[in-house]
Amino acid sequence: MQTALIVIDVQRGLFDDTPRPAEADAVLGRINRLISRARAAGAPVVFVQHEQPAGAMPFGSAAWALERSLSAQADDHRIRKTTPDSFLDTGLAALLDRLQANQLVICGYATEFCVDTTTRRAAGLGYAITLAADAHTTHDKPHASAGLIRCHHNATLSAITSFRRPVRALASEDILFDL
Repeated sequence: MQTALIVIDVQRGLFDDTPRPAEADAVLGRINRLISRARAAGAPVVFVQHEQPAGAMPFGSAAWALERSLSAQADDHRIRKTTPDSFLDTGLAALLDRLQANQLVICGYATEFCVDTTTRRAAGLGYAITLAADAHTTHDKPHASAGLIRCHHNATLSAITSFRRPVRALASEDILFDL
């Protein structure tokens, strides 16, 4: 079984402005360690980038670019998206098929939108999912803090039993990639 690391929406337009996402630097550090371990194991790294053609993050803009401290390399895979679902109208499923990836490690931004939607879609498509429980983040909202939102989604997504495969929420340091 091949595992791919999916890094969702870790972009300058979402991480550079204040207030920054909760625990931004710590989350970025955890994502970079996941990237390093994925590469060491020969697992593909896929960066998904959100774009808003008429909004704040048009394709190719500084805001659309990956966050500066991210350990991205030229041979990493890139997927462009315009909705919270990283699979909808993108080449992600075809890429994962070409890579023969049937297990996904998911991390990134925003917990309650793109991370949640992509995780649910991937599980529905039959991928085995590991959600990096401490390597996704969001901003505080009027109804809940970012920490509470992350905790809620870690518990909710890993409690879903109706998909063909379980969603596991694990601390990033406990996530292993195939060798």
